[in-house]
Amino acid sequence: MPTSSKNHRRGHEDKVVKMGKLTEKSSSFHGRSNLIPPQLLRPKTDPDLLSGRKFTVTAQETAPAKLTKLLLNVTIQRSLGAIQVVISPESTVSDLIAAAVRLYVKEGRRPFLPTTDPSAFDLHYSQFSLESLGREEKLITLGSRNFFLCPRKQQVGDATVLSSSSSSSSCSNQAEKASKIGVSWLRFMDFLL
Repeated sequence: MPTSSKNHRRGHEDKVVKMGKLTEKSSSFHGRSNLIPPQLLRPKTDPDLLSGRKFTVTAQETAPAKLTKLLLNVTIQRSLGAIQVVISPESTVSDLIAAAVRLYVKEGRRPFLPTTDPSAFDLHYSQFSLESLGREEKLITLGSRNFFLCPRKQQVGDATVLSSSSSSSSCSNQAEKASKIGVSWLRFMDFLL
């Protein structure tokens, strides 16, 4: 049955084409349109508009633009997502720490910080870097726009305690201590061989 309806359609198209003209509906379907598309109106322009002026290049046009603000991403330890801080490139690391802590508290992010004192935090390039950045370094000289903020650590005996005081042990001292333990373990492994 479906073949007969196909033949019926084909026969109808043949009749229309044989008569010499396609109806408007079928002509648009077959892509043969007698309609003329409207012309696009273009704005009138003068290509020689600026040819009469003489251009002089000033020192301001040739000098690269000076940065006025930096957009920095600061991820705070155990927080979801980074805080975006807009700050002057002439600011220091301590200014960035203060701005990041202030913005974290202002946005009401969780988990809550143990303290809002900026001196209780260290800034690192990433969560995997052991050395914290110097507090007096300029942001423009750091060469990165992504940082990691974590609480300073204070070493008491063999235990490491989070502290809000200004005295802290450096991450490099902790890394040296861990590497000494690793070296003794390797010597033990050599004994087994």
